[in-house]
Amino acid sequence: MLAIKTRLDKLFTVLIIVFLLAVVSLGAKKYTETQKELEIAKESLKTQQINEKNLSFAKLFIDQVLKAEKEIDFETRLKLENAVRNIGDDEILIQWQKFIESKTEAEAQTGVKNLLDLLVDKIQI
Repeated sequence: MLAIKTRLDKLFTVLIIVFLLAVVSLGAKKYTETQKELEIAKESLKTQQINEKNLSFAKLFIDQVLKAEKEIDFETRLKLENAVRNIGDDEILIQWQKFIESKTEAEAQTGVKNLLDLLVDKIQI
């Protein structure tokens, strides 16, 4: 009788260990899946933030520069400069600088086209 009880105790112990290993394994799998989902969500959020900055600057540029009926004042230029720098994209910043350094109206028009084209290209879907 003692031998049967000892066997049952060992079997019960083995079953508990197997159960705990299964729970730990399932938890580790879920943790890994959740980490992957979190990374995807972070990347998606980063993309969305970049898009918002690009669109915000593009809207500001269109409203304050393209639709302007008078010369752009210092405060507006500063706002535009800060907005373009806030995007954090060197390529866009370089294109912006080419635009503001334009010497002729033709250069400025080309700069505007290139800048807006680049902004649209940088928007990620």
